[in-house]
Amino acid sequence: MSLLHALVARGTTVLAEHTTTDTVLKPAAKITILSKIPPNNSKLTYVWQDRLIHYVSSDGVIYLVMADDSVGRRMPFAFLADLERRFTAQYAPDTIVNAGDHGLGDFEGELAKLMHQYSTAPPADPIKQAQNDLNNVKDIMVQNIDSILQRGERLDLLVDKTDTLAGQAYAFRRGARSVRRQQWWKNTRITILTGFVVFVGSMHPILADPPAHPLHPHCPGLA
Repeated sequence: MSLLHALVARGTTVLAEHTTTDTVLKPAAKITILSKIPPNNSKLTYVWQDRLIHYVSSDGVIYLVMADDSVGRRMPFAFLADLERRFTAQYAPDTIVNAGDHGLGDFEGELAKLMHQYSTAPPADPIKQAQNDLNNVKDIMVQNIDSILQRGERLDLLVDKTDTLAGQAYAFRRGARSVRRQQWWKNTRITILTGFVVFVGSMHPILADPPAHPLHPHCPGLA
């Protein structure tokens, strides 16, 4: 199956989980990953060897799934959206807040069924909606999980390459416009200064050697 391990958690408290393989997240790794997820609503993908760990954090609840990297991100995020809808429909907010470690384990059957459905024949509509969400949401990041497990608090975030390239292209265009504006002002100042110098140069002979006034003609009878 392409979906290998899924869980629902509140903070670092795992409320329910299900796995379809022997390759599971160890308790220490789960706690480390969950502790790094901010309390605000967010989406993110961790890279771990040939696995991708996707999560959605919504209203204080974390929905997380580990999948083969071959399935990409669209299907796992569609699964997580469906998982959130079913989980919140089954449990009231007070029940979720007050549940302890694996306190909602009766949800594991629903998790298993949902994982099998999306691994074998995922419904088309949620997949399409997930694609739209991925296209519209620009804060979904990819992070290497090794940096968490080996470097502690040092987290190296790898933003989606397309977003990075788009940002670089925008910065280049903005820089090009700035250079053009600076060059235009430079040329304008040179033109104004040149015109002023020419004007002053043309006025200098006039100011230095003013024309002589003509002598009054001799008037007869005044001698």
